[in-house]
Amino acid sequence: MTSESGFYNLGIAPRILEVIDKLGFKIPTPIQERSIPAAIEGKDLVGIAQTGTGKTLAFGIPMLQAALSNKRGLVVLPTRELAFQVHEAFRKIGGPMQLRIVNIVGGESIRQQIFELRKNPHIIIGTPGRIIDHLEHKTISLSSIGVLVLDEADRMLDMGFAPQLKKILTVLPSERQTMLFSATMPEAIVSMARSYMKLPVRVEIAPPGTMAAKVTQELFFVQKLDKPRLLEKLLGEYRGSVLVFSRTKYGARRINHGIRALGISSAELHSDRSLFQRKDALEGFKNGKYRVLVATDIAARGIDVKGIELVLNYDLPQSSDDYIHRIGRTARSGATGHAISFATPDQKRDVRDIERLIHSVLPLSVASELPPARANTAPREEPSFPRRRYPSSFKRRESPHSGRPPQRFSRYRSRR
Repeated sequence: MTSESGFYNLGIAPRILEVIDKLGFKIPTPIQERSIPAAIEGKDLVGIAQTGTGKTLAFGIPMLQAALSNKRGLVVLPTRELAFQVHEAFRKIGGPMQLRIVNIVGGESIRQQIFELRKNPHIIIGTPGRIIDHLEHKTISLSSIGVLVLDEADRMLDMGFAPQLKKILTVLPSERQTMLFSATMPEAIVSMARSYMKLPVRVEIAPPGTMAAKVTQELFFVQKLDKPRLLEKLLGEYRGSVLVFSRTKYGARRINHGIRALGISSAELHSDRSLFQRKDALEGFKNGKYRVLVATDIAARGIDVKGIELVLNYDLPQSSDDYIHRIGRTARSGATGHAISFATPDQKRDVRDIERLIHSVLPLSVASELPPARANTAPREEPSFPRRRYPSSFKRRESPHSGRPPQRFSRYRSRR
């Protein structure tokens, strides 16, 4: 296919071509170019491609085209953020064609979702847990689903969704088209393809460890106590939007508190936030309300924001594979971007694991002239719990390892 032909010789219906042309999509990405024709023909498909390569349209266009022929579709994704983004992409193309698309995720009113499901939508998009909720309450029927898409399948298995996926697959018709998209190809994905797909076409765009073409990288070895000071220095040097990754949700809360103390607008995104808070953080980051977004790996594949200047790994990821997904949030769709990672001196082995994966040595920089340390007013990293009070007659049992005599607890005071 030549670049001049764009989407016009992939078998896409004229009505859809008209809409995607108005939306400004001119040249398909490699995963779109190779997946769309096979998917439109109704073949089962396994698509392997790195993050930010246009996988949503690779399965979205064929699914919307099938919906025009009254073939219902189901898209299952691991996180709410991904579900919202896929729903938005589908709505932009399917809306002008009067296709009904419903999004069912946890944290939103199940009553409103039931109302939308009663309208018999053409395409259902959802997370495994909420789909199971509707199945158990018999408020959803999947007996007429003709096209199934499992997006970010490796991430769903990593998050422990395998039992829910099996429940969903058992109630779907055996005669259906199944498309499975993933950034990596672990054995669990191969097993799933063998069990639930029929002679799937495999489309692999980039091998594991392949990064966005125009992302530059940088590594700082820094003591844990100096991380906040180095973060402050870098936020002064980079004026664009910055995505900061923390390994834990408590760490994200602490980092966000410190950034706000610098007078910089920021928000946090992790599993402890309510659905409203997560929406506000993501939308605020997209529209410039927040210059910095501090997130856990829930955002490593959960956001599609164009123009992120810097991805900063405040903590190295638990898995080296997640490094690829994190830095893929910048330099998307051919743009340029930069990724900086902090590593403590005892994490040299983790750095080597990342370098082996990406087949490259991370350029090392030296942190110099850091700002003076600020007073620590951040919240505690671990959640605190109220101390339990006991009656005065209750004596604490002595631990054989404490070396301390038994201690009497203070008298129990009733609340006035």
